Amino acid sequence: MDAVTPANAQTADAHSHLVRPDSMEWQKTRFPGCEAKTLLFDRKTGLMTALMRFAPGAVLPDHEHVNIEQTYVLEGSLVDKEGPAKGIECKAGEFIWREEGSRHVAWCPQGGLMLAIFQVPNKFFEADGRVIDAAGEDWDAAWGHTRKG
Repeated sequence: MDAVTPANAQTADAHSHLVRPDSMEWQKTRFPGCEAKTLLFDRKTGLMTALMRFAPGAVLPDHEHVNIEQTYVLEGSLVDKEGPAKGIECKAGEFIWREEGSRHVAWCPQGGLMLAIFQVPNKFFEADGRVIDAAGEDWDAAWGHTRKG
């Protein structure tokens, strides 16, 4: 596995990797009101586990989960603002997972803190027709290799 853990991680015999999120800085994303602490990221496969923090009213725009996405809400709530599951709300202490190909707009009306696990980075759909990843890179160029069997 080509996984990367934060610099402050403690590794034992290259099998166990202890990550201390409390000593990590929150990283701004390109989405207003959304910050992340990446706990695990595999550049080859796209597997990512992160703590995500959303300010009240923050929106994660139109995106598709390329593979299964899992979220455990620690504080606040996560609401489907648009999409087939519009109105579904996952509150603190609850877990939600989304099937491959699910597409929606996510919203945190009161803000939120959650643990999110992505098997492959999301596809974000821009108004100009581009399909990009969370970093703003062309999705196919960056992650198309993960879809080839």
